[in-house]
Amino acid sequence: MSPNDPYSTTRHENDGKGRYGGRDVVGYGSNPPDPKWPNGAKVALNFVLNYEEGGENCLLHGDNESEKLLSEIVGAGAIPEQRHANMESLYDYGSRAGFWRLHRLLQKKGVTCTVFGVGMALERNPDACKAMKDAEWEIASHGYRWWDYQEVSEKVEREHIKRTVQIHKDIFDQRPVGIYQGKPNINTRKLVVEDGGFLYDSDSYADDLPYWDTSYGRPHLVIPYTLSENDMRFAIPNGFSHGDEFAQYLMDNLSYLVEEGREGHPTMMSVGLHCRLVGRAGRCNGLAKFIDFAKSLGEDVWICRRDEIARHWYKNHYPPGYAK
Repeated sequence: MSPNDPYSTTRHENDGKGRYGGRDVVGYGSNPPDPKWPNGAKVALNFVLNYEEGGENCLLHGDNESEKLLSEIVGAGAIPEQRHANMESLYDYGSRAGFWRLHRLLQKKGVTCTVFGVGMALERNPDACKAMKDAEWEIASHGYRWWDYQEVSEKVEREHIKRTVQIHKDIFDQRPVGIYQGKPNINTRKLVVEDGGFLYDSDSYADDLPYWDTSYGRPHLVIPYTLSENDMRFAIPNGFSHGDEFAQYLMDNLSYLVEEGREGHPTMMSVGLHCRLVGRAGRCNGLAKFIDFAKSLGEDVWICRRDEIARHWYKNHYPPGYAK
């Protein structure tokens, strides 16, 4: 820095950069690619069913505190060194009842999905895993534990990724090709690429289209997820209060994206679901209304799995200059 710099106190080495430290605030800009979705679809719509129940924080799982996130107890705090009976039963509802209600709905409507499955949770419920497999849903990894990995060491996280991949092989006879750690840290993507078997990760909310990260020596596909088109908003202050609000918001979002697609900018839309949240009947009714609306749009909406989006992107949008 120049000794005569009038901004020396506040200047930083990353000032003025659009791409820095693994971040990219520019992205596709005003010219996003035409995704060329199958049959000329304007939106690729993916339902994500988060299967987490049985993998959350709990003393029975070897943890030192109870779970605190995404339940009917809005604003709950973790209880150190104690079990939280109400929290445990709220999670149990998801795997005991909510999952099966959502499974029946998606099967009745003929709609596929991607499961973000927590490895520890999947191991606990063979019947649910069989239902996922028989339905031909994609089962992507949601990590071994439903933890916040911010402070977890590379050694432990690497072992968790390896362990959950093996759980998938043991249960489903194949490894996962996608991963959403959910609460990652700055090193998570490096460990995912290091594993070598994932086509994509979804630990990003940065775009409406998939994009490539070439920071690790080879192109790695990122398929962004969402925290807005997501039933988690039933469990936060000022979120959705009933199923019709959820349905209307999703319909408004999809309608706008379809119109953008018709004007030359096709995109994708994710819908996040949780067994213990939208698995409640009144909320599930809202989801059913949205599914009917999405299907009414015909070929403008491609309802698909995330691995299908990934393979489509590899086939049609692989970055030039890299060997496949």
